[in-house]
Amino acid sequence: MTTGICTGRVAVVTGAGRGLGRAHALALAAEGAKVVVNDLGVGLDGTGGAAGPAQQVVEEIRALGGDAVAHGGDIATTDGAASLIATALDAFGRLDTLVNNAGFLRDRMLINLDEDDWDAVVRVHLKGHFLPLKHAGAHWRSEAKAGRTPAARVVNTSSGAGLLGSVGQGNYSAAKAGIVGLTLVAAAEMARYGVQVNAIAPAARTRMTEQTFADTMAAPEEGGFDAMAPENVSPLVVWLGSAACAGVTGRVFEAEAGRITVMEGWRPGPTADKGARWTPAEAGETALKLLADSEPPQPVYGAR
Repeated sequence: MTTGICTGRVAVVTGAGRGLGRAHALALAAEGAKVVVNDLGVGLDGTGGAAGPAQQVVEEIRALGGDAVAHGGDIATTDGAASLIATALDAFGRLDTLVNNAGFLRDRMLINLDEDDWDAVVRVHLKGHFLPLKHAGAHWRSEAKAGRTPAARVVNTSSGAGLLGSVGQGNYSAAKAGIVGLTLVAAAEMARYGVQVNAIAPAARTRMTEQTFADTMAAPEEGGFDAMAPENVSPLVVWLGSAACAGVTGRVFEAEAGRITVMEGWRPGPTADKGARWTPAEAGETALKLLADSEPPQPVYGAR
């Protein structure tokens, strides 16, 4: 491995056995980071499990001259998340970067969506972001209080589905929207401990997206650039996980192919203030006038 912008750093990547997580782990290692590769080895719907995928990525990193260890715990449990952070500290003596990436899909239209499918997806995506963040944050707070304020970085994984919505993915969209809210709060709360927290909304060819984007993920473009390769997203993740991004926190970036976009969230638009209570008729008339002056919303993915 060559010396890069993450040399000397230790990074944890969840859901790193395949797809985006694997690409992130390899890219971080290529830039000098020592990596904890977390993966349960589950199927696309979150069932089953095997240690193989995480260990395979570890072997890939080691074969390229890097340093990595595998972690097979369930990061959506307190014990699993705690052991994830402990693995980094035990193996490498420090923790600098947390990339929350683990997730799976159970897509249904809302009226057909079972409660178990809702709970399972929200659990792995949203709770699976919260618990590693909580335990990593506790470690970084201790470091800061001991006079060793870190240049710590967290990269969370949202989605266009969380920003705009996606038909047939109510559970996934809600969880990914929750991750944005969690990112904003964590960035504000943890800044005093030297922690920066950002989120990405990636689009790439993975097991999770191969059906969603089947029509646009066929083959590499002319000239050999594979626009939907997961590796296209990883350079931004590496930068956000490095000390080089000092001062960047509480932001959301969309990353797809060769494009990076800063996503701008809710902010006040047209407003009216009567200075007193509206009647329902007045509120409705005013709301319609304000809507006429406002920017139309972006369409929900899959809406007709």
